[in-house]
Amino acid sequence: MTVLMDFRREFIDFAVERDVLRFGEFRTKAGRLTPYFFNAGLFHDGEALARLADFYASTILASGLAVDGLFGPAYKGIPLVTSVAVALARRGRNLPFSFNRKEVKDHGEGGVIVGAPLGGRILIVDDVITAGTSVRESVDFIEAAGAAPCGVVIALDRRERGSGELSAVQEVERDYGIPVIAVASVDDLIAFLKQRPDFTNWEVAVARYREEYGVASGT
Repeated sequence: MTVLMDFRREFIDFAVERDVLRFGEFRTKAGRLTPYFFNAGLFHDGEALARLADFYASTILASGLAVDGLFGPAYKGIPLVTSVAVALARRGRNLPFSFNRKEVKDHGEGGVIVGAPLGGRILIVDDVITAGTSVRESVDFIEAAGAAPCGVVIALDRRERGSGELSAVQEVERDYGIPVIAVASVDDLIAFLKQRPDFTNWEVAVARYREEYGVASGT
């Protein structure tokens, strides 16, 4: 049985409480009917964003990754990377951060990168990984600046197969040779549901979906 780290359990409980993590019948982009849906965009007030950033900070510190800076891909990654940098600084880990703008600015400081210059080992901060497009663009920005992507941190890893045998997270790890760390995964979610008698039906449904569409658990 999976033993949840305290912050993972608290994160899932918080996501359920804020209706960011919902249970029901939802259709994925791949056309699958899933019993749960996670929308990080619903962490949309100051208190929620601050707590979310704390969970990201806990995940980054627990990972032991060597990080020199943070990067958030536009647009969702912008408030995330900013708040995560603040949360880490409050814990004594002060890191520079930056993000990209979608349109090239030809006046003022110009360019597409806003914030600290990219240098050293850069951790990409995003909400989830679906097609991996934002990660690919982020890697391009980081490498073009002469820095090195050292990993990606996300809120939830569904550990679900894409069109092939690998998940989107596994494809990123394979294609770029960098780790993807998540605040929580679907396996953490199942462990959480097992501890909640009021969610028994959803535990069965999520576990069944995981068995049908999931990939092997990471280490």
